[in-house]
Amino acid sequence: MIPGGGQPNMQQLLQQAQQMQQELARAQEELAETEVDGQAGGGLVKATVTGSGELRALVIDPKAVDPEDTETLADLVVAAVQAANDNAHALQQQKLGPLAQGLGGMPGLPF
Repeated sequence: MIPGGGQPNMQQLLQQAQQMQQELARAQEELAETEVDGQAGGGLVKATVTGSGELRALVIDPKAVDPEDTETLADLVVAAVQAANDNAHALQQQKLGPLAQGLGGMPGLPF
């Protein structure tokens, strides 16, 4: 039974919200430090991004470099970065999804 005729305890709700915000901030810090990879062209181009989507490294195998066909290389770079970002997004969902759902279950919070 909720005290006060069905009204939630505001102090308790605020404490829960603050705790979840702290957990969310920790998860976001962890994402910023975690690196994930993506590749294209069977590994000819590899991109590394943080869990928050910051590009950290790009490795291009010399076999992918054809001075007569820079468009293919550009496409491989874009594909590798996109694959790394997709992996970063999946990591974000894994780390932040449960926290956002928890915050969304609290009355008065815009999630």
